Amino acid sequence: MCGRYVVVQKWEELELAFHPIAINVTDTFVANYNTGPGSYAPVVVLKNGFTALVNMQFGLTPFWAKKKMYLFNARAEGDGNVTDDINYTGGKGIITKPAFRKPIREQRCLVVANAFMEGSKLEKLAKPYLCYLRNRERFCMAGIYDVFIDKDTGEETHSFAIITTVANELMQKIGHHRSPVILEQADEMKWLQSTNLSEITAMLKPYPAHLMNAYPIDAAIKNQKNNAPEFLKPVGATLLTETAQVMVAEDYYWNKSKRNLRKE
Repeated sequence: MCGRYVVVQKWEELELAFHPIAINVTDTFVANYNTGPGSYAPVVVLKNGFTALVNMQFGLTPFWAKKKMYLFNARAEGDGNVTDDINYTGGKGIITKPAFRKPIREQRCLVVANAFMEGSKLEKLAKPYLCYLRNRERFCMAGIYDVFIDKDTGEETHSFAIITTVANELMQKIGHHRSPVILEQADEMKWLQSTNLSEITAMLKPYPAHLMNAYPIDAAIKNQKNNAPEFLKPVGATLLTETAQVMVAEDYYWNKSKRNLRKE
């Protein structure tokens, strides 16, 4: 499941892409090379019809929960497709799951990322791969969020989950059974704005594998405290052939420096 990802996009680039008019001034956006459950990360939401860029906690807690739950992934198929059949064509059970049925209709978000980590179903992050788009651009994963209020303390937590679907060819090569739902850039605003449930669930599909690639990285990334560009260095060849060999980590645009994403 998609439980770790990289987000280092410059604030100015996010601002140009999403034109947010609502910004929480208490939020600080910093480069995160190992975003995992419990981390705070930038997501794009709609507020009163306008885009807003805010920090939320990775790992969704439903509003009705008695305590924090950290549901970091939400299966598009819900309780369907229990065998993770890559050819599954059944219903999108996410619309009926108690934790997700309200967010999928009313509380969707864009989870901004530059790459994500994945391992095989059995070995998980003991043998991790860094997965990215071949054009090296940022992308947005389909997310949902909720607001949990602790009844004892009154503390309010805004948290999100990444929606997953069946494995594309790249995830199959890694040996993993799921893919995060990566949205086409043309569909990003539609994901936030649509009120048509059929249109929303139609976007819950694997991203084309030929537009992606992956290479193995050090298993030290399994420790969420290892949060630096050196942990993204390749330790082997890319899974899919590219016209030019994948660059080493120091040359990746996301590794040029640790950049604060807050607007200067």
